[in-house]
Amino acid sequence: MRINSRSLPLTSVILISLLVFSFASQGQTIYSLPAAVTSAKSSSPILKAASYNINMAEGSLITARLHTNPVLNNQTLQMTSSKYFSKGTEFSNPLNRQVWWQLTKPFVLPAQRRNRIDIAQQNIGLNQQGYSENIRNFSSDVANQWLNAWVLKSRLEILNEAYSNIDSLVKINKSRLKNQVITQTDLIRTQLLQDQYQLQRINAEKDFRNELQRLRYLIGVTDSINVDINGVSEFIAIPDQMDTLIAQAIRERPDVRAARLAVLLAETNIKYQKSLVLPQPELGMIWNPQNTIPYLGFFGTVRVPLFDRNQGEIERSRFQRMQADEGVRNAQVRIETEVRAAYQTYQTEKENLRKYGLMLTQADLVLDNVRYAYLKGGTTIIDFLDAQRSWFDTQQLYLNARLSYFQSYIQVLYVTGIINQL
Repeated sequence: MRINSRSLPLTSVILISLLVFSFASQGQTIYSLPAAVTSAKSSSPILKAASYNINMAEGSLITARLHTNPVLNNQTLQMTSSKYFSKGTEFSNPLNRQVWWQLTKPFVLPAQRRNRIDIAQQNIGLNQQGYSENIRNFSSDVANQWLNAWVLKSRLEILNEAYSNIDSLVKINKSRLKNQVITQTDLIRTQLLQDQYQLQRINAEKDFRNELQRLRYLIGVTDSINVDINGVSEFIAIPDQMDTLIAQAIRERPDVRAARLAVLLAETNIKYQKSLVLPQPELGMIWNPQNTIPYLGFFGTVRVPLFDRNQGEIERSRFQRMQADEGVRNAQVRIETEVRAAYQTYQTEKENLRKYGLMLTQADLVLDNVRYAYLKGGTTIIDFLDAQRSWFDTQQLYLNARLSYFQSYIQVLYVTGIINQL
């Protein structure tokens, strides 16, 4: 049987919605902001996929450490005309055949092998720092997504409180209307505000569920989740000195470490390219039975660096080193700019939050006073509704200020690299 929601009283619709929301909340994993970031680091498929870059770099190191394989060469020459066969022999007789067996091995010079291994090892470090940078970016994404869900849940609580306040007033006004204390218009005005809050609650619940879905994807879990309304605070202390923050960011941030490693890698590559000027010899032995007469020989070949002495790659590696040096300098300037901007924003938002907190206290006091005066007949419904809207707007402004403050806090953790400590 289909139930027409229009035929149900508004309070029944609200009750059903709350019951559904309550049942959906059972069995949920509730995450604070640090817990969400920590869980995402360990279970997110996004980071798991990125971590394989380190394994692939380790595979390249294994390859760099391997020695070259020997080369086995065989050449067989067979007489095809019987008139040249040795007397009394047939086609398959060894007297009518010459065989050449050659076993050689290319020898990588020690400097070349050492530099090749060093490059592979430094590439592992570069990929490790790249993974740490992925964690830094990803942690910021998870933290901000958690805040998106948290602010909607907080807004929903404000709406629930506002709805509860106005709902109790609607019940009182219905009784007062029966006693002809107020007019029908006063009751309708109160009910209109009640309906507005209810519609906003429905939209807030929808948006909150959507943000939870996005957060669940980032965390990498399949079960139902929720956010702890009190699960956000300054969980990592931020140093008071700007210079301390900048120095820590330059020292700790993975992208700066990666830039420094890129310089070392470029230096090693210069050495490697210079070592390739010397040719790799290929040496070996020859076993050559000719018509059953055994011959033993030695084989050696080497490229003569007469024209190509790897000049192009050496020059290229020098410019790569210069590029890497510029990368370090640019990273340091960029980080200093980011830290200064983030810290100044954080301080501003912190002060704004303090001021909005004072306004919130005043708004609570005004609403209580006007509500009391209205119920005692000392003021009009218009004054009460105006105080209610002012209280609600102040609650929203305070919540937005909290969101901006925590976003600025996360940004400071992000630009300094401290967020990776979670």
